[in-house]
Amino acid sequence: MDLLPTIWFILIAVLWLGYLFLEGFDLGVGMLLKGFSRDEKERRVLLNTIGPVWDGNEVWLLTAGGATFAAFPMWYASLFSALYLPLTLALLALILRAVAIEYRGKGHTEAWRNGWTWCLAGGSAVAAFCVGAMLALTTTGLPLNENGDNIGGAFAWVNIYAIIGGLGVVGFCLLHGLLFISLKTDGEVRFRARALAGKLAPVFLLPLVAWVIIVQVMHGGLLGWVLIVVAAAMAALMWVQIRRGAEKSAFFAQSLFLAVGVTTVFLAIYPKVLPSTVDDSFSLTVSNASSSGYTLTVMLIVAIVFVPIVLAYQIWSYSVFAKRLRTEHIPPAHQVPVAIRSHHQ
Repeated sequence: MDLLPTIWFILIAVLWLGYLFLEGFDLGVGMLLKGFSRDEKERRVLLNTIGPVWDGNEVWLLTAGGATFAAFPMWYASLFSALYLPLTLALLALILRAVAIEYRGKGHTEAWRNGWTWCLAGGSAVAAFCVGAMLALTTTGLPLNENGDNIGGAFAWVNIYAIIGGLGVVGFCLLHGLLFISLKTDGEVRFRARALAGKLAPVFLLPLVAWVIIVQVMHGGLLGWVLIVVAAAMAALMWVQIRRGAEKSAFFAQSLFLAVGVTTVFLAIYPKVLPSTVDDSFSLTVSNASSSGYTLTVMLIVAIVFVPIVLAYQIWSYSVFAKRLRTEHIPPAHQVPVAIRSHHQ
């Protein structure tokens, strides 16, 4: 076994787990701004639940991409060159979402707020779908030749696996967002989020479960099936707990479901990092796609030093903003008088 490449394979899996866990409820709350919230105060409550943390959560995506580039440059080059279109769509959606969060409160007309709300909800949905599609293709394979080059054209990524993976992450984010809202709010918003999560949880999780089973059938072994049973048990526990009103237990069970599911997927494809659908011998593995031992060693030392610091900071930041929000906590929207605006213009 190649120890250092395997360690970095595990660390990249952990980074993706952290991204899906933290950014998952961010994207879910963004999507729920349309359809779930009933008025402007409720939308502002939802925005305030993620307001202090959403930009920090996105760091996990950047770190996962950067770690892949440094630790497995062949994996990074083959994957990103084959997935230019969904990657570009995901980045544009994340940019639109960030701009919408910042600009939504800058105007005072209903049309302005509604337009940016649609941008936030749509950007969140597109980003979640594209990330899910790319992760699904990473685990099910792409048409790569012996040099790791995509030979399937610009739309080789458009297949049933990408659609299932995209829908899987969208569904997970919606459920994760509802569970997060039930933890972070109080009053009518909290109870409605809890009821909707209890009603639709199986529907939201079905595509994600299908993706995990597909990867397991294609690549996995006996241990993977054991983990799938554990993940199913965690999903069932989450559903029971949220229907009982035990929001913390439900969120914890959902988190375990995600952790076991990600572990199952990455364990199934190991030692491959990007399977080839042309010829299995063309697949990229932890051995033939990794950087030098010196590079991986230096990176590991840096990770050992700084990852605990980042985790400690994020845990502290979440503890600071741990209290529940109610619509009564939202003050009236501030509007600068016309005379002052005219003077500054």
